[in-house]
Amino acid sequence: MTCPKTAVLLGNWLVIPPMLQSPHRQTNKQFITNRVNMIQIKNLTKTFGLNPVLRGVNLHVQPGEFVTLVGPNGAGKSTLMRIVATLLQPGNGEVRIGGWPLPQYAHKVRRHIGLVSHHALLYGDLTAMENLMFFARLYQLPDAKERVLAALKQVGLFARQRDPVSTFSRGMVQRLTIARATLHEPDVLLFDEPYTGLDQDAARLLDNLLQQEMENGRTILMITHDLVHGLDLSDRVVILNRGKIVYEVRRGEVSPGEFLEIYREQTRTKQSKVRV
Repeated sequence: MTCPKTAVLLGNWLVIPPMLQSPHRQTNKQFITNRVNMIQIKNLTKTFGLNPVLRGVNLHVQPGEFVTLVGPNGAGKSTLMRIVATLLQPGNGEVRIGGWPLPQYAHKVRRHIGLVSHHALLYGDLTAMENLMFFARLYQLPDAKERVLAALKQVGLFARQRDPVSTFSRGMVQRLTIARATLHEPDVLLFDEPYTGLDQDAARLLDNLLQQEMENGRTILMITHDLVHGLDLSDRVVILNRGKIVYEVRRGEVSPGEFLEIYREQTRTKQSKVRV
């Protein structure tokens, strides 16, 4: 499969080739113009029709920091994630990735972002190897085959590299999605409910992969409904409710039980709806 030079429609999503001046990945030093914050959001608003979804969000994520975003359904979490991923234009306010303002420099930012969302962005009729080779060519990666094989080994799919993705379980598809998102060694990793539908073994593998990416210095922003797990994994947890950040805490500052009580108070969510 040849690498497209224009946008590719993959299901209902538009995959845009992240072409930069250089075909090779820039280093962190070259990409970051703001040494303090990798993700910088100031007074961000977003409205759909007459419905305000984000109402003055302020969030700063440092290089190498792991931040988990939690909140009830409809709080605006996925909208915020899509804006950071350059898939949705911000309304008013300021959004910068690595110091580069969006949407003006979205083309420069895309190469440095890896996204795992509800949409796998994989071709079901292609094998695992063919899918990753497609994205390796899209990103114009050197040593593409070697990097693809290494990625398949990392997510435990090396033995299934020649099998069509349509034959994969939910957990296997999610693992391949993570391989796709990390293949180009992005500076920023975005995870929107990555644990949804995973069995215990797949969830444990994802825990290990997240730990590896943290050790590699990646900046990670993750959405999850699993409050205690998010608090345990990340450096900081942020609660979003009704389009605003209402609380944030660093790991170790409160116990899991205390955090659950804070979450219920800040979101007025009934206990039966909170996953522990």
